[in-house]
Amino acid sequence: MREGKTLAFLLRHDKEALVEGVIDRNGWRDVRDLVTHHGYTIPLLETIVTTDDKGRYEFDKPHTKIRARQGHSIDVDVGLCETVPPITLYHGTAVASIDAIYRDGIKPQSRLYVHLSSDMETAFKVGSRHGKPCAIEIDTVGMIEHGMKFYLSNNGVWLTPFVDKSYIKRVHFQYGGYHKDNVQ
Repeated sequence: MREGKTLAFLLRHDKEALVEGVIDRNGWRDVRDLVTHHGYTIPLLETIVTTDDKGRYEFDKPHTKIRARQGHSIDVDVGLCETVPPITLYHGTAVASIDAIYRDGIKPQSRLYVHLSSDMETAFKVGSRHGKPCAIEIDTVGMIEHGMKFYLSNNGVWLTPFVDKSYIKRVHFQYGGYHKDNVQ
């Protein structure tokens, strides 16, 4: 759905809107702005929010504002609370990215945080958007012991600023097997 991709940009990456105050410090954008200036209708926005399979968006209580729950490249505070994660989390990516990850760790790229999931199936789904998928198993206990923080978004995505390569336990491939225990 093209409108969904455009909405993702308008709520997560529109730097000009943040500078101009169209997006507030907490990531909220006025629904009227999207209707008046970007061709959305209220029913269309309602449909996008309620049918998005990843639960990326949310309305405020009176449905006058909308925001993305995570995935921003602009500096907003969506009210994430530090949370203790499960012992293992997974990062979905393409097999083609593995060498760079072994070298540099997992970076947030253009986003504020690295996105992690609590199950391998979701990681494979995410990875498949970028090519042949794999799921990188992350040692969260080691990260916490070394002061790294984790946040859980309202739609169940785990977030952390960076994953050093030393916290990669193994890489799982979609059709069986894994690669390189302890990457160091």
